[in-house]
Amino acid sequence: MKLATFEVNGRISYGIVRNEGVVDAGSRLSGRYPDLRAVISAGAFSELEQLATRGGVDFKLSEIRLLKPIPNPGKILCVGVNYPGRAEEYKDNSEQPKYPSIFVRIAASLVAHEEPIVRPPESKQLDYEGEIALVIGHREGRRGRRIAESEALEHVAGYTICNEGTIRDWLRHGKFNVTPGKNFEGSGAVGPWMVTPEELGPEPMRIITRVNDEIRQDDTTDRMIFSIPTLISYVSHFCTLEPGDILVTGTPAGAGARFDPPRYLVPGDVVEVEVPGIGILRNRVIDEPLRN
Repeated sequence: MKLATFEVNGRISYGIVRNEGVVDAGSRLSGRYPDLRAVISAGAFSELEQLATRGGVDFKLSEIRLLKPIPNPGKILCVGVNYPGRAEEYKDNSEQPKYPSIFVRIAASLVAHEEPIVRPPESKQLDYEGEIALVIGHREGRRGRRIAESEALEHVAGYTICNEGTIRDWLRHGKFNVTPGKNFEGSGAVGPWMVTPEELGPEPMRIITRVNDEIRQDDTTDRMIFSIPTLISYVSHFCTLEPGDILVTGTPAGAGARFDPPRYLVPGDVVEVEVPGIGILRNRVIDEPLRN
């Protein structure tokens, strides 16, 4: 299933995307599950599956505005330097790390599909990073702590796409501090929806990032330094993974900062991150409007 959160006629709802439209599950289930995170927390996937089999859709995609798949995640955890080519771009002759690099994003730093990504006045170094993101959730609604790698995929409710936008010079203001550069408001994006695991199957996923139709990144998840099960297990040892949390799994080589000279995003650029089987996350870049 493709599951989306959307706005229609001034109302926020969630539903199943199919046949170029959406089945409005929120209008039928919101009394028990007010949003998609509540569905995941309750492990109520079977109720969505039943709705997905009904004949028609309630709205065409052209009639709705897609919002972030999980507008209210409990936490967003991100992985750095998780593809071989990406590690080589640092040119520091370091050995492959024993453990993944993890940092946190706040929800306000990410916008939805087709919403503008914002370049702040503090920097001209806005960069793109196409990534696959996991929406955490167990079919039985369970939380996860110290999850074994062999059981890790049971805690994936779905997959979505993230443009993990970064303000590069703000990553280096402190000696070991990437948090500011990863959390400017509206600097990245997530969406357009989440796809449940059974729809994708077991094959590696491909990530393609385009800027103004030019391919900048192109890689597959089987080349990750730390696999998805490894990431889930590792993170769950230091914090409990809750239904509706998001784990962003790392970007391949080809970010703008690694070109010579760097190719940072400017207003008017259009960034597309495509994962076949999930879809395309598309955003245009604007300068942040200055408030009087």
